[in-house]
Amino acid sequence: MILINGESCEHIAATDRGLHYGDGVFETLAVVNGRPQFWQAHMERLQDGCSRLAIPQPDTALLAAETARVCEGHARAVVKLIITRGSGGRGYRLPDHAAPRRIVSSYPWPGYPIPEEGITLRLCRTPLACNPVFAGIKHLNRLEQVLARSEWTDESIHEGLMLDRDGCVVEGTMSNLFGVRDGVLLTPDLARCGVAGVMRRQILSLARELGIPCEILRITAEELKGLDALFITNSLIGIWPVARLEETRYGGSPVTARLRDALEALMEQA
Repeated sequence: MILINGESCEHIAATDRGLHYGDGVFETLAVVNGRPQFWQAHMERLQDGCSRLAIPQPDTALLAAETARVCEGHARAVVKLIITRGSGGRGYRLPDHAAPRRIVSSYPWPGYPIPEEGITLRLCRTPLACNPVFAGIKHLNRLEQVLARSEWTDESIHEGLMLDRDGCVVEGTMSNLFGVRDGVLLTPDLARCGVAGVMRRQILSLARELGIPCEILRITAEELKGLDALFITNSLIGIWPVARLEETRYGGSPVTARLRDALEALMEQA
C-alpha cells in the first residue's frame, strides 16, 4: 500500500524535486506485531535531515497515523517514509513556498537467507564522497550505493563495504559496520560521510549500558584484517555477525553475543 499526502496513490507529479534532484530524505522501518520499531529514533533522524536540508518539518503524528494505515493487517512489514521538498520549477533555486510531499509505503518482510556461521562481505570499488553537510542523514541521492551494489551478483556475498577516498571504511551499502578488538567495540567515524543508522545508535547505547568500551574511529580496510570479529547492523536485520571479508575469516565474539542478546530484549519492548 502506498499513501501520497495521505491519499492512496502510486503516482507523483513529474515536477517533484525528489525526482529531479534527490531533494528529500527517507526512513526505512521494521514493523513487528503491527508496531514500528524505534519510532522515536527514526523521527529524530528524519527531522534532523529535514532541518539540515531546510525542508519544513513533517507532522510526525500524521506520519504515525499513515504508517498505521499502510501496515494494517500485517503483523510484520517494512515501511518506507519519504519526505520530498515537493514540486518546483526548473533550476536549483528553492521554491518560494515549499509544499513538502509525504510518501508512506509498506512492503513484505524480506526473507534473508543467512548462514548460521555468519555472512560474507566484500569491499566495493565505488567510493563514498566526503561531504560533512550530508554526513549522517538519509537523503534521497543513493547513487553511490546503487553503483556499489551493482558490483556483484554472487548470492553468497551478503553485503559490500564502502570506503572513502582515503581508503577508510565508512559503512556497508545498506548497513553500518562494527568490529571488536580485545573486547573493545569499534565503529567507523561518520563525521565526513555515511548514514548514522538508527540501529547503530541503539548498539552504541547498549554498549554504554553494558559497560562495553567503544571507539569511534577512522579505520582502513587493511586494519579490519586484524580485528577479532565484525558485524553489520540496520533497522531490518538487527545484528549480522560476519564470517568472512574477502580472504579474511572471523570468529564469534562475546561482545557480539552480549549485544545481540541485549538487542533482542530491547526489540521485544520497542
